[in-house]
Amino acid sequence: MIEGGSAKLLFSSTMSLCRRNFIYVVVFSCAINILMLTAPIYMLQVFDRILSSRSAETLLTLFIIAIFAVSVMSALEALRSVILVRISSWLDEQLGDAVFAGQVSMALQGQASAQALRDLENVRSFISGPTIFPILDAPWTPLFLCALFFLHPYMGALASAGAVMLFALALVNEMLTRGPIGRASMMAAKANAAAEQAARNADVIEAMGMLQWVRARWRPMQNEALRLQNLASERSAQISSLSKFVRLALQIAIMSLGAYLVINNAMTPGAMIAGSILMGRALSPVEQAIGSWKTAISARSAYRRLRQHISTTEMPPDAMPLPQPTGKFEVDNIGFFHPGHEAPALNQISFKLAPGTQLGITGPTASGKTTLARIMIGNLKPKVGSARLDGVDISEWSNSDLGRYIGYVPQDVELFPGTVAENISRLAEPDAEQVVAAARLGGVHEMILRLPGGYEYEIGEAGKGLSGGQKQRIALARALYGDIKVVVLDEPNAHLDGEGEAALRLALAQLKEANVTTIIITHRPTGIDNADMMMVLKDGRIDQFGSREDVLAKILPSQGKARPQVVRGPRPA
Repeated sequence: MIEGGSAKLLFSSTMSLCRRNFIYVVVFSCAINILMLTAPIYMLQVFDRILSSRSAETLLTLFIIAIFAVSVMSALEALRSVILVRISSWLDEQLGDAVFAGQVSMALQGQASAQALRDLENVRSFISGPTIFPILDAPWTPLFLCALFFLHPYMGALASAGAVMLFALALVNEMLTRGPIGRASMMAAKANAAAEQAARNADVIEAMGMLQWVRARWRPMQNEALRLQNLASERSAQISSLSKFVRLALQIAIMSLGAYLVINNAMTPGAMIAGSILMGRALSPVEQAIGSWKTAISARSAYRRLRQHISTTEMPPDAMPLPQPTGKFEVDNIGFFHPGHEAPALNQISFKLAPGTQLGITGPTASGKTTLARIMIGNLKPKVGSARLDGVDISEWSNSDLGRYIGYVPQDVELFPGTVAENISRLAEPDAEQVVAAARLGGVHEMILRLPGGYEYEIGEAGKGLSGGQKQRIALARALYGDIKVVVLDEPNAHLDGEGEAALRLALAQLKEANVTTIIITHRPTGIDNADMMMVLKDGRIDQFGSREDVLAKILPSQGKARPQVVRGPRPA
């Protein structure tokens, strides 16, 4: 795996190495097709020489030579298959990480889809599957046609005419199926995306009786994909049947022509048998290629989409690990536009936070709070301005390095399949002491112990088996795992009960004691008891910014006079 640099460069270098390895496949294919001449040559010798000479020794010698040639051909075919399987596996190893990272990156921009991984699997399966062999063997058809011309010009001419007819059918098949298959792939991708979205929102759909309307949106896309796939399959099947008829008719014609030439003493019986075998071998790959053309076109479309996907993916550059930050944050004149929106989501946002400061961010819906949070943790890159942690632009900081010091709880909490301990440790090898310390800091230790198996409790897909509040509290412990210096909490109390809110307040107090810079986004500004500063966003701009008391005095005069008593907790060890 090539580290750092652009994914486009990775793709081009990987494809270059694949093409080099394909040279061996081409060489083996050449040798295999040459050795395919063994059977017709053996037949020619047996009928024309052995039967007339009645030499058992010559027959035995030819038999041993033929068996040896066939065994070498079989060994080369096996090696060719092994090489293709290993090329496909190596391709997945080289590009899989970049494709996966690209899909995560696209999801950050609101374009979540697993299509690129499906395309990679399609290309990999095509390379390692049986469909590719007729395509590899078809270019060697002229070799067998030349052998037929050597036997007799009439037989070579008949076989060449048949090959031209089959190649013409292959071109017609390409023209008739390329469009429907391409459109079917795009429509199937849209239908799959709609089905995945429906599965993610199953509770909403079932509770509010939306199934028939969701299905009514999905069904036309699915029907169109099926219609286009059926159209391509029907056309391909018709042409495949026609090509089969042409090949069988040619097989009969070549045998009849050979018999006629034998009757007129223009050819030997052995040449007639050899000619029939040669033409069958010459035309078989072309016919098989027509039958598998749909698969080949789908793989080609997948390859093009994969190339386009990777060409727009930027891999994080190799970066030297930076010193542990203190938590000093500086946001300088940030501006951000969501794709397809004319109005800015954020405009001229500037502020500074000293290490250990707790900032509460509030404001109406769609005022830019979550967008600002995602910029501050490096998930979004501002169009203008910068967000800096200890003087380093956070969007340029290596994610693997930065992630050790950043904790984040999003609005929509998702947990991963695995144990509670694995989720808290961010899917790394759990450090038992740090896992328990993070759980205690997040006030979730006792709740976890009440689960069956405690920290070894297996969480299902998308947090199945846990309530919304439990998932949010475990996500808080995950955000506090390790040597955290900055924590961003987006609506951290949205699903919490009284016990959970009390644990959250205690966690915020302990974060303050530990001098961790904390940003809390909430619609309830009065619930941020420990905040030093408060910001009010409105229409993507800072409407109010200052101490908690001053801002609350302006937006809630009756509640800004007295600061609630700060809840203090023990300093973490």
